[in-house]
Amino acid sequence: MISTVNSIGGVVKDYIWSWQKQQIRVVYETLGAGSPLLLLPAFSSVSMRSEMAELAKLLSPHFQVVAVDYPGFGESSRPSLDYRPEIYHQFLEDFVKSIFNTSVAAIAAGHAASYVLQLAQKLPTVFSRIVLVAPTWRGPLPTMGAKPQIAGMVRELVRSPIIGQTIYKLNTAPSFLSWMYSRHVFTDAAKLTPDFINEKWQSTQQPGGRFAPAAFVTGNLDAVRNQDDFLALAQISVPLMVIIGESSPPKSRLEMDALAALPGVQAVTLPGSLGMHEEYPAVVCEAILPFLKALS
Repeated sequence: MISTVNSIGGVVKDYIWSWQKQQIRVVYETLGAGSPLLLLPAFSSVSMRSEMAELAKLLSPHFQVVAVDYPGFGESSRPSLDYRPEIYHQFLEDFVKSIFNTSVAAIAAGHAASYVLQLAQKLPTVFSRIVLVAPTWRGPLPTMGAKPQIAGMVRELVRSPIIGQTIYKLNTAPSFLSWMYSRHVFTDAAKLTPDFINEKWQSTQQPGGRFAPAAFVTGNLDAVRNQDDFLALAQISVPLMVIIGESSPPKSRLEMDALAALPGVQAVTLPGSLGMHEEYPAVVCEAILPFLKALS
């Protein structure tokens, strides 16, 4: 079924995915023609496929680009599930198998890195090439040092009907979103225009909007629990490239550098931070295009 809203200038479709006998509407968008290229946005409180829009447009003359809103984010359904890694592991596998009939190249931003690498280990022929842009594996609260018990309490508070909605409203207010972006997502504050922030804020206002973001922020979407396990995921046969944001937060930068130092991994450091795929799409495109177009 084709939807009516387009985000990256392509054809918008619905993928009906089943999780534990519950049907979930997942929205994805295609643009261009040629070999398939899957774009996976970063998990965040405002995760949506539109953050990949400019990068998708730059890549669409060379590939058939597919960008997706994860279950619980963007325009996809946001049921009150107990969001955890198993959901997204299974979703990604099912989506790739259903939408593509050949190996697909993938660009995964931020937290999507672990999920793509895990699937590449499980099904080595699914991906032809993988690019990880500002890859991370640990959610904001664990990165700040919050213990699992504290993070769990915060997650349950946000999920609660009245208090949770209040907490979520405060943490997705335009002023808070602007502060968050200027602190560790974008490097150029001039790009954080009122229209830009309003678009992000609007995405948080969807029914059930708080459930999946709360899981991400509190670390419940962390697919691994330590750096060793994260690096072990990169032991794959698929060609792998890592893009590092030179202004990434210190803890995240250490993780990116460790991944980039692995044997066989191509790596490049570019301007930007955790949102570099959205802030500097032309720079990212120029760096990754030769890798994506190279013969395996």
